[in-house]
Amino acid sequence: MANASPSSPEASRRMARVRQKGTRAELNLRKALHAQGLRYRLHVPLLAKPRRIADIVFPATKIAVFVDGCFWHGCPEHASWPKSNADFWRQKIETNRSRDADTDQRLQALGWESVRIWEHEDVNHAASRIAELVRARRKNGAQP
Repeated sequence: MANASPSSPEASRRMARVRQKGTRAELNLRKALHAQGLRYRLHVPLLAKPRRIADIVFPATKIAVFVDGCFWHGCPEHASWPKSNADFWRQKIETNRSRDADTDQRLQALGWESVRIWEHEDVNHAASRIAELVRARRKNGAQP
């Protein structure tokens, strides 16, 4: 990779200010889940090494929800590839995608169901999808 760092100190400061938890998309999803009567835990580390933290967790049914930002996780609908410092950004986003896939595989091996929600998704549709999965796993037990 030609440039392994942000293009400027200002770019670095902007990146550091981006929320990792408690984003608008996550808060809206939590509100919709709560309105459907679902209760959950927040920001639970599910894997120790490598450390991976789910945004929303239903421990009894082993469901881990990740609310992924379109830019940071390379949304197939909304991903944009910056022209400034392009190599850095492509590697950063591709690394995030690889880490997401690795997390999903590791959790699946432990009997967990990973649910990935894009920040652009309709919050009510996403909440309904999660609620259906929670109910199905409660009915059938935590293991798929």
